[in-house]
Amino acid sequence: MQFGLIEMWQAMGPVAKAVAIILIALSIVSLYLFIERQLVFRRARNKSKQVAPKLADMLKKGQIQEALTLSSKKENKGSHLARVTAAGIKEFLEGKEANLSLEEQIETAQRGCERASTIFTQELKRGLNTLATIATSAPFIGLFGTIAGIINAFRGMALTGSGGIGAVASGIAEALVTTAFGIGVAVIALWCYNFLNTKIDVYEAEMSNTASQIVDFFIRKQ
Repeated sequence: MQFGLIEMWQAMGPVAKAVAIILIALSIVSLYLFIERQLVFRRARNKSKQVAPKLADMLKKGQIQEALTLSSKKENKGSHLARVTAAGIKEFLEGKEANLSLEEQIETAQRGCERASTIFTQELKRGLNTLATIATSAPFIGLFGTIAGIINAFRGMALTGSGGIGAVASGIAEALVTTAFGIGVAVIALWCYNFLNTKIDVYEAEMSNTASQIVDFFIRKQ
């Protein structure tokens, strides 16, 4: 018996084939989420690079309302820095209209920045729970296929009445393939999860720095 992919697929039982199909689907989902999140991150990065210098210049000139208008534009919603800036300025101005003290206005602006940062972080993390679930469950799904392969190996022994390698080779190969496949899918999902999480940490740090700079600006302007 040959052990190419086609031959092994033909020799696999229904349960092992179902496991393999599920693992293939999970690997596709992992790669899709990775690419989709990368596109979201790139859009946030590019938008922020375009709008951040303009916002910094407006704030230095004291053009707070203009900075709010620019950061609140629909085309800048994908920018994490614009989102935080808009929230901080909006809360500060609303606090000023409500005749709050300077300290309360600054605290309100800071909380607004924190809320915007938290919301945007949750948007960036969309899909990461799925990756984590795939990473933890794929080996066990592969193990289910392993059990099915071992059962087929014993069935081969029973049908042939022999314990030779020829009787169990097909089942053992099936078991090992599903095990390796499950581990491979888990590794891919885990790598994607950790890579994206690391990038999110960078965006969180940038939003935190932006919030701090906005608060410092309001303190210096008063």
